[in-house]
Amino acid sequence: MAEEEFKEMGRGEKGRSLGEGVSESTIACLLAMVQGNLLVLTMGHLVIATQTGLIAGLLAFGVTVKTRINNPWAIALLLGISTAIIDYLIHPSSFGGVATEAIVTGIVAGLLSYFVTMWLRLRNKNNSTNQT
Repeated sequence: MAEEEFKEMGRGEKGRSLGEGVSESTIACLLAMVQGNLLVLTMGHLVIATQTGLIAGLLAFGVTVKTRINNPWAIALLLGISTAIIDYLIHPSSFGGVATEAIVTGIVAGLLSYFVTMWLRLRNKNNSTNQT
């Protein structure tokens, strides 16, 4: 896949990108904390995951805008690393070693970021070809 040149994002696109990063990080944290069992999800889990998602999403978004990163792999890697670090700092691991949950959360956030970005690009490409 050819690397695209950076295009200035409009106000709506920046909001969508920030929202995507926050939600992907939050979802990854929720899933890792309850180890995939949504039946044990509590309000406490939701509060912790939201804190993690907001901080990691804002951090990753700020860096991507400041450095003008537009590569889906780089954005996913940045969100994954940000999520892992923030998850590690916000709460202790609920499984494995000291950092196991944070690492899993970061990997899931990065994968979500990449696949959502690819899906949105494919959808937008299909919509633009159908309209012509």
